[in-house]
Amino acid sequence: MRTDEPREQRGDASLPPGQGALPPVEDVLAAIATGLWRWDNASGTVTLDAEAARLLGLAPRAQTTTEVGVRSRFHPVDWNEIHGIVQLAVAEGTLAEARLRIMDEQGRHVLRTVRSRTKPVVHDSSSTAYELIGTLQEVTEPGPGAAARAPVTGDWRRSREAFLLDAGRALAEARSTEEVLRVAAGLSMPGFSPDGLAVFGSSGDRLTVVGHHGHHGYGDDDPLAAMPLDTDYPAAEVLRTGRAVYLSSPQEYRRRYPTTWPLASRFKRQSWAFLPLTVAGRTMGAWMAAFTYPVSFTPDERSVLTTVARMLAQALSRAGVAESERELTEGLQRSMMPTLGPEIPGMSVAARYVPTGGGLQVGGDWYDMIPLPSGRIAFVIGDVQGHDVRAAGLMGQLRIALRAYASEGHRPDAVLSRATRFLSGITDGITYGSTDTRDDPDHTATDPRFATCLYVEADPATGLLEIARAGHPEPVVRMSDGTVLQRPIAGGLPLGIDPDADYPTTRLVLDTGETMLICTDGLIETGGHDLETGWTRIRRILENYDGFSEYAEPAGPEYEARSGPSGADDDLETLADTLVQAVHGPSSHHTTGPLADRREDDIAVLLLRRTGHPEERARIRRTMLTIAQAEPERVAGARGHLRDLLHDWADDDQVDSAVLLISEMITNVLVHTDGDALLVAEVTGENGTRRLRAEVTDSSDDLPHKRHPGELASSGRGLVLMDLLAHRWGVDPRGEGKSIWFELYEGSASAEGAPGEGPGGAADAFSA
Repeated sequence: MRTDEPREQRGDASLPPGQGALPPVEDVLAAIATGLWRWDNASGTVTLDAEAARLLGLAPRAQTTTEVGVRSRFHPVDWNEIHGIVQLAVAEGTLAEARLRIMDEQGRHVLRTVRSRTKPVVHDSSSTAYELIGTLQEVTEPGPGAAARAPVTGDWRRSREAFLLDAGRALAEARSTEEVLRVAAGLSMPGFSPDGLAVFGSSGDRLTVVGHHGHHGYGDDDPLAAMPLDTDYPAAEVLRTGRAVYLSSPQEYRRRYPTTWPLASRFKRQSWAFLPLTVAGRTMGAWMAAFTYPVSFTPDERSVLTTVARMLAQALSRAGVAESERELTEGLQRSMMPTLGPEIPGMSVAARYVPTGGGLQVGGDWYDMIPLPSGRIAFVIGDVQGHDVRAAGLMGQLRIALRAYASEGHRPDAVLSRATRFLSGITDGITYGSTDTRDDPDHTATDPRFATCLYVEADPATGLLEIARAGHPEPVVRMSDGTVLQRPIAGGLPLGIDPDADYPTTRLVLDTGETMLICTDGLIETGGHDLETGWTRIRRILENYDGFSEYAEPAGPEYEARSGPSGADDDLETLADTLVQAVHGPSSHHTTGPLADRREDDIAVLLLRRTGHPEERARIRRTMLTIAQAEPERVAGARGHLRDLLHDWADDDQVDSAVLLISEMITNVLVHTDGDALLVAEVTGENGTRRLRAEVTDSSDDLPHKRHPGELASSGRGLVLMDLLAHRWGVDPRGEGKSIWFELYEGSASAEGAPGEGPGGAADAFSA
């Protein structure tokens, strides 16, 4: 700042007096209306020469004033921006350049606009103190017709703030590296926008290309993707030093990086900015923004680029962590999901698993297929309570235990009985957090878990299914003609609640062309449904299914497996996709609209179809149901089951008659025998002329006979009703027990007065 030094000390002593000697520096600066100033951040003082003081609206003489006195002369908006510009210059080791509006003493009117160019001088790298030494020069604001890319002030600052808010919001919502790069490529910066961008990282001592836009030559086979970090290349230098590199012209690029200039020249850009991507003080990568037009990289432009780089670094860091978590959890879940094994003669299988959409995408749902020593196949589906890593861990342990018990040859009820003891044993006494009762008086630190499970032992040769259920949703059967029945299955408590719980076995027969669906509650209840409305939705999907899915896009990261003849049962795979996609819709990053991603719970789906010749299908609609002595309440379920079987029967009165007769026949077995009742009902023929044959079998050898009950009698009317309502009926003795049956014919007149096939002698009677 001193200008009274001898000429010899000012650098012009080598010139003889009067022969080309340069004028004093202060004279030159005064001639071009440029002042000198020094701002000491540590002492809070500002030293001005006469021209600088004049430009700031002070008395035009050299002086030292306070920071507060100078601050009062700046427009408040400009003063607030100085700190960010200076910090950027200190971090990058570059000039701090800004346009500042000078106000009058009252702060009401703008006297002039000055341009400040200063060099930060940091005396101690460990301190925040610094000095700014530079110049002040009066400038004029560009007029309305000025070039759009020229540095501007005023409204541009407000546009920049709005842009940064929008950019921060968009980058915060990006969920993957690909989305972050796509958002960054779509940012339209106020006044200037890059035409191409690339994000670089490092692997060992090599430069890597994380992603790019507008640079089609970048890739794994590109020289830029494999160069050492000590190469003379801007991105490599940024990664080494953590400092930004600005190249405002091809000439500057070629001068500073002659070795790698040929690699950049092919993209025909005019300016480049390479900025560090820093997170928590660590440079994780470099961001390149390239422009097809010259950019001078003013402090305002550098400030915008630096702010975007910081937001981009945070977004890439979050996306990287999220992708690592997804890869870890999906890998964990995939390792626990089985393949369905080899082709099963006579059966086709399809399965899907969709993790929950929030948090760690891992949970306790699973399915499995287990070859048994008897030659049969066991299918298992279950759901461990919770949607966390612990649920996934327990699921893996329980799945292994079930596989071990099944492989030993145990029956379905024995497999689940052993499994509930196993789960009870490994969850009892497990605690989380403090175990001190003074800190946890209610014992809330314990975390017992339970699991629902459905175990199906299938005989592919006959279609016989033996099913045991532990608190799990019941299976649904879609018949070959599209009729959908929910099959009532006897069951017990979920696994892990009572180690001594029993699990009765229910037998079903899967006919040719029929498909059984078993699933976890995520498929049923997703979207705010309960079990009743959720099953109604699933029933509608199954009934309307015609072999083609209305959704073309996959709905998420489903894990799928299949078994069966290649190409012969692809519609079973399509049905599995249709069920999953219709429940939670396409993911939000594929489409927008009402079908937003609704993955509120894990979804596991297992479809089992008995295959056969096409001509064998759609001729018989058959169902079978067991009602145990200990479960008389399931008689109501049998009535509803028969109504579902006859959902499209032409005569509603005949449906009511059939339901009444079935109720009488089953109740008779439960009241007058010691065994269980087995109901078999089948519908054959063409619509309008079909035949219903219903048969109830029990283990008693006593045959019923017709009785004549009085007006107030509470029993004895069963065979009377059979005579009145059935077209044909009869009793068939078996080797052990008997079978009572009746037939109804669709479209025929009432059976009242028609002769039936009497039992031919009976020792028992139907109850009323």
